Amino acid sequence: MKILYFGGQKSGKSKVAEKKILTLSRDKKPYYIATYNNNYKDKEMQERINRHKLQRKNSFITIEESFNLSRVIQNNNSYLVDCISMWIFNMLEQKIDKLITEIELLSKIDANIVFVLNDVNSGIIPIDRDSRRFIDYTGIIGQKIVSICNEVYEVKFGIPTRLK
Repeated sequence: MKILYFGGQKSGKSKVAEKKILTLSRDKKPYYIATYNNNYKDKEMQERINRHKLQRKNSFITIEESFNLSRVIQNNNSYLVDCISMWIFNMLEQKIDKLITEIELLSKIDANIVFVLNDVNSGIIPIDRDSRRFIDYTGIIGQKIVSICNEVYEVKFGIPTRLK
């Protein structure tokens, strides 16, 4: 089973996704794939990470992987990938084909995978090249993930609405 939860910042998507993967994993502890690459030493982002760690308590086995998701996701396990937006940010210097190939590899793995993605495609076109690239990549990768998912939910104010 592959599922996508997407929504705006602070929409509650991670919390909803955590509940879902815990349900899907049943007797085995699920894996939490943390994609944020803390090379920037961003204090505010570290505080967000710490809040996420407290929120999930000891319910997950954490894997920190910023680039190669298919390397750590294996058959017959359950994974929460939080979040694809950070993974895209880490991969911005790569060609979009490399990211698409990675999602295609994930589609072939027989595992429960719950993806979390920020919805950033409803605003204006950014003025700088990197921001435009990030927005474009997010839209393209979001579409690719939707194509491999059994279920897709938009989350607003902690309420998931099923789209697929």
